[in-house]
Amino acid sequence: MLRVTNMVKRMRACGLALAVLWAASAFPQGRAVEAVEEPEVSAQSAVLISADDGTVLYEKDAHQQRAMASTTKIMTALLVLEEAERSGDPVIEITEEMVRVEGSSMGLMPGDRLTLTNLTAGMLLASGNDAANAAALHLAGSQEGFAEQMNARAQEIGMVDSHFVTPSGLDEEEHYSTAYDMALLAREALGNPEFARIAGSSTLQVDFLEPEKR
Repeated sequence: MLRVTNMVKRMRACGLALAVLWAASAFPQGRAVEAVEEPEVSAQSAVLISADDGTVLYEKDAHQQRAMASTTKIMTALLVLEEAERSGDPVIEITEEMVRVEGSSMGLMPGDRLTLTNLTAGMLLASGNDAANAAALHLAGSQEGFAEQMNARAQEIGMVDSHFVTPSGLDEEEHYSTAYDMALLAREALGNPEFARIAGSSTLQVDFLEPEKR
């Protein structure tokens, strides 16, 4: 087993905005709310939307296309968890090709065996590029095939200004999104109970079926 800690700081911005709004929706209707000043945001692009209906409450260059880095894994994780639900959370075996990727890692090694849900935990909490690559190869056979699935799901969500190329977010010229599109994605993903559970955890225990030394 492996204990992973949530360190995808760039993903917290989307989650925090939605979480605040979900908490706000718990107040009784009709309760007076004091007006607040427009926030000062240092980010080049930002957006705040309602978790209930997607209404935009604040935006700053929200439709400007920009690189999305590791927030890409929100889409990858959503697709993996949806497949896990459809197929009974199957066990996959990690291959050499799956771990042949640069950047952050959850520490996968060839021969490891774990469920799709546990793979997702390493993807979100440790920002594991190896986990994202493994998921892409398992679900689609190639990064290109998985990118097609990502773009198809993006269209379903309404992410009209986004285009996915990699499952992990490694820089690619044609890999981009907008603050607004990523807010739509975060809202969709947080509607998935397993995604919400994993993303809301500070640490999780990832169980490997093999080898036992994990």
